[in-house]
Amino acid sequence: MSIPNTYTLSTVGIVHSCYKEKFGIPRQPGLVKEATARLELLPPFNRLDTLDGLSDYSHIWIQFVFHACLTEGWKAKVRPPRLGGKDKLGVFATRSTHRPNPIGLSVVKIGRIYQEEKRVFIDLHGADLLDGTPVLDIKPYLPYADNITDATAEKTPAPTNVKNVRFSQLAKQQCENYQNTHDKNIITLIEQVVAQDPRPSYLTNQTDREHGITLWDINIKWCARNDHFEILCIESIQESQR
Repeated sequence: MSIPNTYTLSTVGIVHSCYKEKFGIPRQPGLVKEATARLELLPPFNRLDTLDGLSDYSHIWIQFVFHACLTEGWKAKVRPPRLGGKDKLGVFATRSTHRPNPIGLSVVKIGRIYQEEKRVFIDLHGADLLDGTPVLDIKPYLPYADNITDATAEKTPAPTNVKNVRFSQLAKQQCENYQNTHDKNIITLIEQVVAQDPRPSYLTNQTDREHGITLWDINIKWCARNDHFEILCIESIQESQR
């Protein structure tokens, strides 16, 4: 039997996400529960009958393309961030984006399934997907089969929040104004994203250095203090680009 070297896959949907850049995206799904996104089905799959019965499930598996890493190629061994960026593991023992085939897999909680004119959407909660991510497939999450209670992962223990997140008076006021205007819980979203400490491993021991994360249409400026992370201020993308 001859096995083809390549296959042709169709993009069934695209993700509209709060994450506008790679920096700040949690390293696994479900860690930032306030993160929201919409999965839009693309023609010819943009039909509600393709999703008939999906509302009976709480979560789905999403297979997607690491589209922002296509030019970076693959590596046989990588340094997973959860190991401090020091130890190397084989690429197939990690969830690295630098893979022979740039395919990712995430399990996310689903919300509304709906249609706006001829566009069909699924609301997603807790996603770790970059805005514009192409989706290859959607499958329901089956608790009796997918939840393996005795599974082990010695090299990658569950993450813990090392420091609390605090807001300056300016940032708190700006966030409250944003929430009142846009009806989005930006304070909780910022707290959950920054608490994951998205900094590269070589910066985790540095304090008082300013960082920026883009969420929705705002840029969040923050820094690490000795015992907490501080949100300095937020500003619209248009203002930050002036």
